[in-house]
Amino acid sequence: MEANTCTTTPQTPSPNLTTSEAAHFLNVQPATLEQWRWNGRGPKFCKIGRSCRYRLADLEAFLEERVFRSTTEAQAEV
Repeated sequence: MEANTCTTTPQTPSPNLTTSEAAHFLNVQPATLEQWRWNGRGPKFCKIGRSCRYRLADLEAFLEERVFRSTTEAQAEV
């Protein structure tokens, strides 16, 4: 008798993420992204009507800009 296996494929995120989805991707609170938007410190975003959307490529670029080899290097960027 064959075992009943359930295979799931990873769900591909939409290229345009909501604030909540982008926050989850970055492992921060949605309020943090909202504050970064207000201060101009966060990742690039698109304004579509009254909604803000984040492109996955922009979130990845935001992370890539924050890759350091030491804490000294990171502090120099602040």
